[in-house]
Amino acid sequence: MISVAKKKKPATNVLARNKKARHDYTILETYEAGIVLTGTEIKSVRAGRMNLKDGFARVRNGEVWLENVHISPYEQGNQFNVDPLRNRKLLLKKREIKKLIGTTQNAGITLVPLRVYLKHGVAKLLLGVARGKHSYDKRETIKRRDQDRELRRVMKNRW
Repeated sequence: MISVAKKKKPATNVLARNKKARHDYTILETYEAGIVLTGTEIKSVRAGRMNLKDGFARVRNGEVWLENVHISPYEQGNQFNVDPLRNRKLLLKKREIKKLIGTTQNAGITLVPLRVYLKHGVAKLLLGVARGKHSYDKRETIKRRDQDRELRRVMKNRW
């Protein structure tokens, strides 16, 4: 019998997640963006010392900027550490930026960081184009999730 080798998926290592994003927003579209970081910041990110909870992105002067994301100072970085809450530039293609400019002009649309991960040794950010949920939408999502969980539990016990 001949065995066929499976293709390996590219190595992605999730370093930080924004767990509240999918609860508070309806994600319409996602983009993968690079992040411009300093040397001590990337070391801190690789250690998983990053918080995306209150972060958002904004398009200014044809560039996309990540704001209000906290990257803890690197312990061995001393004088090379920078402000933990500084704005960081996101690297996207020009046509993606133009598309984001058009979509963010609509009322209620925002750019939310979903997760940060390593891809081939480079830090990437998954950026979501999102619309805020109302409280009744959040309750509906929780209700649907509980129903799915109950259905899976019942089906598991049937077999």
